[in-house]
Amino acid sequence: MNKTLNILSAEEHVDDGDPKVLQLANDADPLAIEVCLADIERIDLNFPKFTDGRAYSQAFLLRRRLGFQGDIRATGDVLIDQLVQMERTGFSSAVLKEGVDASDAQRQFDRFASFYQGDAVKTAPHFAAGN
Repeated sequence: MNKTLNILSAEEHVDDGDPKVLQLANDADPLAIEVCLADIERIDLNFPKFTDGRAYSQAFLLRRRLGFQGDIRATGDVLIDQLVQMERTGFSSAVLKEGVDASDAQRQFDRFASFYQGDAVKTAPHFAAGN
């Protein structure tokens, strides 16, 4: 499986106040967003600590229910072992916690090469996808 999740170091992440970037609070309901998602290029979802998984649900809702096609970026306390699940729930990029080596990330994707069930991006289960 080739990963499609873009992995960024903390230094590569730019938060310059771009109006096409939406910062969604960790406790915000994506279904209650009052901006036009067609005008947004990236939505940053925050993991205040690795044990707080609310951003997974937000990403899934943004991709599956709201059909957001832009970049959904994980920020905050992002660790290597979360990357595969992030990709499966709809994230397209992740900013690794400072001090975490991005070159180690590919091992997670190699370790979990395929899944039986569908996810936020590839919705068809393995048996129905023609694989």
